[in-house]
Amino acid sequence: MKIAVIGATGTAGRKVVQQLSAQGHEAVEISRTKGVDVTTGEGLEEALAGVEVVVDASSPWPGEGQDIGEFLQKATGQIVKASESAGVGHIVYLSITNIDNPEVAKFDYYRAKALQEEALAQGSVPYSIVRSAQWMEFALNPAAVEERDNEVIVSDWYIQPISVDDVAKTLVEVATGAPHNRTVTGPEAIRLPDLTRQVLAARGDSREVMVSQAPLASLSDGSLLAPADAELLGPTPQQWVEVPN
Repeated sequence: MKIAVIGATGTAGRKVVQQLSAQGHEAVEISRTKGVDVTTGEGLEEALAGVEVVVDASSPWPGEGQDIGEFLQKATGQIVKASESAGVGHIVYLSITNIDNPEVAKFDYYRAKALQEEALAQGSVPYSIVRSAQWMEFALNPAAVEERDNEVIVSDWYIQPISVDDVAKTLVEVATGAPHNRTVTGPEAIRLPDLTRQVLAARGDSREVMVSQAPLASLSDGSLLAPADAELLGPTPQQWVEVPN
């Protein structure tokens, strides 16, 4: 199959491209570095010529002063429009678990992801949504972690993380099958500061981890943990840090 991966240079996108290629599919890599801008639509329809399926693993970010919800919703609209014009038969969109929870949706980025899901529903191309829990790699993500010379300050999120390899595997499975939605998380819940401590310890990094309050109660009160329909996939945090990543 000829499958386009939007966000092909990103954390999940790279893994999706690798897995598609390993299975003998033709992976069309789409990113700004490839001359395609999903936020404006520049070069997108041309890049999708002959493509059967689009996997959207992108994470564009708005400029200063732009509303992230409007920005990401417009980007998804560009993808849908270009897919319709190019005759794409299936869009697979990477989203986040629990964004239908009103308390979780108070976090602007998660609210924006929900708007992207709405933009998909407004198009005519059959689509699938893969909702993923936070990734193991979130342990050092600047969105919740501040690294200093002698310490690391980590926001007290309570998550059920999944490895990005398992997320990519799920995206490939959905992309190469009939449209259907899936929700995936890891098998074990952990507080983000503890995950960060495990990652640092595995790397021989002796910096102390300090805990800061999460910006919203829903990020630390269990609202992000696996919903009832979630598939539990992959390693536990401790198993994950024991393998070089």
